Amino acid sequence: MRAASVSDYRELARRRLPRIFFEYIDGGSYAEATLARNVDDLEAIALRQRVMRDMSKLDMGVESLGQAFAMPVGLAPVGMAGMYARRGETQAARAAAEAGLPFCLSAMGVCDAAEVAATGAPPWFQLYMLKDRGYMRELLGRVKALGCPVLVFTVDLPIPGARYRDVRSGFTGSSGVSGALNTAWDGITHPAWLWDVGLHGRPHSLGSVAGAVQGSRRVTDFLSWVARNFDRTVTWKDLDWVRETWDGPIVVKGVLDPADAKDAVKAGAQGLVVSNHGGRQLDGVRSSISALPRIADAVGADLEVYMDGGIRSGLDVLKAMALGAKACFIGRAWAYALGAGGQAQVARMLGTLRSELAVAMVLTGCANVRDAGRELLDLEA
Repeated sequence: MRAASVSDYRELARRRLPRIFFEYIDGGSYAEATLARNVDDLEAIALRQRVMRDMSKLDMGVESLGQAFAMPVGLAPVGMAGMYARRGETQAARAAAEAGLPFCLSAMGVCDAAEVAATGAPPWFQLYMLKDRGYMRELLGRVKALGCPVLVFTVDLPIPGARYRDVRSGFTGSSGVSGALNTAWDGITHPAWLWDVGLHGRPHSLGSVAGAVQGSRRVTDFLSWVARNFDRTVTWKDLDWVRETWDGPIVVKGVLDPADAKDAVKAGAQGLVVSNHGGRQLDGVRSSISALPRIADAVGADLEVYMDGGIRSGLDVLKAMALGAKACFIGRAWAYALGAGGQAQVARMLGTLRSELAVAMVLTGCANVRDAGRELLDLEA
């Protein structure tokens, strides 16, 4: 199948990846109500078609935090991307750089920041507040020395969400001989993945925290260490501690409430991501797109407002821009494409998003994406 949409890349990834890894990226928490809302609420928004306008020139570029975006899209942090394709974070980072877009590396990535930076463009770096503050300080120092331009500080994970799919697939809660056999069989029955990642994609560790987890060989060992180190005591004051090591822009990721957005401004953040962690944390909360307008209205003049969650097309990007986002970050979309076939498929998917955005801009009469506002939406639909 030749992929024409993000849903096609999802299907290709489902066929190619072992079940445990596909379910890990595809699933959400509990009954996955919020996961569905992220997509459904975007689909329910109607664009306002306008005609007979000169749309011969389109400008899709935006600038934010000193970064130039060729279109208002960035690659969001995705954990364990190196298990979807060989050294997956580096492949995705190259595709993003070629498209003129920022790539944000997850602290739970298989590749560390040095390996990704060696592709030519230091990534934005995403981090959680960890109990092991000594290691966290060391890590911040390393990514700063590499020239990583922006720190994305995820605040909606003081405790891991409950994801039923991971239990059913054996990703979590599986141990002993039967668990090992199931995992081995999962790999053997996906030979393309086994050759590309299982045999030639090593080491299978979380590169950013490998120095803190001694004697471990499996990805799940590293994930367990990270889960034990999530810090439930974190408050806005902890950003002052982060500032002792990091003097660049800080983007707070995981905000759904205007009051929290205002606190992010007070804490000195330069940006925030309206996000419910892709529906992977607290199920039953509102979708990112439904939270976006109130947050943009409350704080949009004080910092950069981004959004992630449910973006599946260029039309979705324009809808988010119209409701106040400076740019959108995509997660599952690029993870599906990576799982479908590595850098080449990520590049094709980004090209598809760009083409879809162009069509949406032309048919709504929006020649400059920076001018997108609520007049592009049919709010009576």
